[in-house]
Parts: sequence; C-alpha cells; structure tokens
Amino acid sequence: MALKSKAGKPAAATAEFDAFLKRHPKTAEVDVFVHDLNGFLRGKRFPVAEARKLWESGVEMPRCLLFLDPTGDDLDPGGRSDTIGDPDGTCHPIPGRLAPVPWAEQPTAQVLLQMHDPFIKGEANAGRPSRFCPRAALTGTLAHLRRLGVTPMVAVELEFYLLDPQRGPLGAPVPPKNPQTGRIEESKQPYSMDDLDAYATFIRRAAANAEAQGIPASAAITEYSPGQFEINLKHQPDAVAACDNAVLLKRCIKGTARELGYDASFMSKPFLNAAGSGMHVHVSLIDDAGKNLFGETGARGETLLGHAIGGLKATMAESMAIFGANVNAMRRYVRGNNVPMSGEWGHNNRSVAFRIPAGGPKARRVEHRVAGADANPYLAMAAILAGIAHGIENKLEAGPAAEGGDPARRTDTKIPFRFPAALDRLAQAKILPKYIEPEALSLYVDARRTELEKFYDVISPREYEWYL
Repeated sequence: MALKSKAGKPAAATAEFDAFLKRHPKTAEVDVFVHDLNGFLRGKRFPVAEARKLWESGVEMPRCLLFLDPTGDDLDPGGRSDTIGDPDGTCHPIPGRLAPVPWAEQPTAQVLLQMHDPFIKGEANAGRPSRFCPRAALTGTLAHLRRLGVTPMVAVELEFYLLDPQRGPLGAPVPPKNPQTGRIEESKQPYSMDDLDAYATFIRRAAANAEAQGIPASAAITEYSPGQFEINLKHQPDAVAACDNAVLLKRCIKGTARELGYDASFMSKPFLNAAGSGMHVHVSLIDDAGKNLFGETGARGETLLGHAIGGLKATMAESMAIFGANVNAMRRYVRGNNVPMSGEWGHNNRSVAFRIPAGGPKARRVEHRVAGADANPYLAMAAILAGIAHGIENKLEAGPAAEGGDPARRTDTKIPFRFPAALDRLAQAKILPKYIEPEALSLYVDARRTELEKFYDVISPREYEWYL
C-alpha cells in the first residue's frame, strides 16, 4: 500500500512540496498562479501552512481568470463566464515549477498552475486541462507533430524595456536613468558593452534570480533603443516547458527590476519613435535520436525546411491577431524597423519574417520574428508549430529566399496589420483550427473583440486635438 499523507492522499502527491520545504525551511508564503490570455499572472498567495493542499487536491479558482481583460474585468466573452454562473475550475501545480522568489520581501515560493475545466452539466471536458487554456492548446498542437514523427527543438528570445517608475505626461513611459551617469537614456547603442557595464547589477541579479528558479536563461544584450534589452532562453525539446520558462522569466525580470528601482515592460511598442519589443522563436525539428532534421545534408534537410517555411507563410495571415496581440502590438509593424511586413524568408537577414541564422548544418533552424513581446507565448508557439505541421503535411514550398534590399520595407497587403482586421481573419481561419483547439481560438477572438469594444469606449486626447 502506498504511503499516505495526513489528508489521506498518496504521499507522492506532496513529495515535491515537502522536499522544497526541506531545502527552504524558512518559506512563509506560496504564490500560485495561472497565465491568462494577456500575459498576466492571476492567482493567490497562501500561508505556507495551508499550501500543501494544492498538491493534494488542487485549488478552485474562477475559470474566467484565463480570459480577464488587461484591467482585470470579466467581460463574459462569448457567454463563457457570467452567463453560466462564473464557474470555478480546479488548478493543479505543474510538476517541476515550484521555486523560490528571490526578490520577495520575506521567504516566498511560487508555482505555476494548470487550470482544469469544472464538473458542470454539459461540460464534455470536465476534469481535463481546460480547452480555454493556451497551455493546454499548445499541448494539443504538439500531438500533431508527434504523429509526423518529429519533435520541435525551440528557444524563446524576449525583448523588453527598463523604465523609470515615474511616468511622463498622460502616463507615457520614460526611459531609465543610467546608473553610472544619472542621466535619462537617450542614445541607441545596440550591443553596447558600456551599457552592459552600466546595468551590470540588474543583469547579474536577473541571471542569479533566474538560476535560482531553474529558468534556463542565457545571454543578455542591449537592444536598439535606450533602456531596451534582450535575454534569451536556451533551446529545449519541450515546447510547453519552453513557454513556461518564458512566462516565468517575464515575472523574474519584472521582479528583479522592481527590486532595483526600475519598471520592466514587455509592451510591444512603448515608444512610437523607437524600436518595438519582439518575441523571437527559434525552431528546428529533431528525430527520436535527437538529430536536427533541418540540418541533414543533401536534399532531405533542405526539403523539410522548405516545407516548414511554406507552412509558416501559409498561416501567417491567420495568425497575426495572436502575434500582434492588441492595438499597441500592431504599432510595431512599421516599414524599415527590422520587423517583418510580409511572409518573406531569408538567410542571415533580420528584416524577414522567417530567418535562417548563420551557422553550420547542425544548428540550422528557423527564427520566427513576427510576434510581439506581449503575445501569449503558448498560443504564439502553437501558431508557429501549426504552420510548420501544415507545411510538412501538405508539402508546401517556401519559394525563393529574399535577397538584397530590406524586405521589411515591402508590405504584403494580404496580411492584416490592423488589430480588428487580424481578429476577423483569425475568426475565419481554415488552417489553424486543424492544429489548435478551436474553442481556445474562438475564446481568443471573442475576448479580444470585447476588449476592443471597451478600449474604444474612451475619448482619446487626439480626438480633442483634431475634432473639438
């Protein structure tokens, strides 16, 4: 008979929690949270004495936490919450995601949760990972690739801004003060070693906090605008775990920034006349032996890579509402700013949507450069992998690579670069619902449309400037 805990559940259910407390006996609180459509973490804070029950039976939380709007309002998209009584789902800790919170004022732990649908009448998915949950949707997309005999090897790169906590007029963001000079950052210094030195305390602290939380962060660089940085995550053959790491790295960066007197933002376009922040996803395909199939010599590797790119091109228009996840995110798509304005691909070219970075065959991969930093990483990854699966299954062709000039200056008018049009295109999608849970996509469209209605229900300063 299995050993029982005090609650009568198998002790194995609480083994991770008990082992954590042995390593961190001073832990006072446990933060538990799910990741919503907008990238917010929603959850609860438990005293450590009450936290064990999470591993024994889970915790009930409103299912609408998955799709609240950015202000925290439940707009009842498609009648999925208030209309049916705002039901709870049951959330369970994701194994391996219990970690300390180094920046907390007192010893605190955190754990990422998976929402499961409630047991209610007519709920066919009762007790299973919620169909509304982007994380669960990505799991379903991966099943299609497994049937093709391939596994995605992925890595996520996140760009973000450090900001001064004090806002400018009308709440506008302000670049940070350089820690060495005390002056507000103004110049563009990509890959600046001086800036890395100036912000070395933040970078070292963020790296140490990520390591303490088991987040496989890699190189840090300064990006193209004042106060903009990029921290990369290492490649791994588990796309869901890679997105978990992206979610947790964002929390880590924001927590570290607050600890040092900054704000950190993953908003896609915080400054109209400066570079936007992207989420670049690197993808290759490996076989059961771990061999990079894109790197195979001869025709096979090139053919498979071409099919993958062909599928990414075919699904880009349908996916734009996911990659550019809000009105502001669509402002990032402007010509001449190393942001793709078409579905072109190319070798060692940062202005295309699908870049093949420089390097040997073993490292050959696609760098998907379309998504903004505030895109939902699970849905963005699902859309990318859906495109790859579609291209392979249908043997689509990539077409010729972009050469010379700046492909980002060439706009494909068939791709919707305005948010309402992108939502309409996603609502009419024919390809993505074959690879991504249709209910998750339908919820996304309904939630974003209700969010847009609320967004437009405000008179902007420009309306007074132009029309008063």
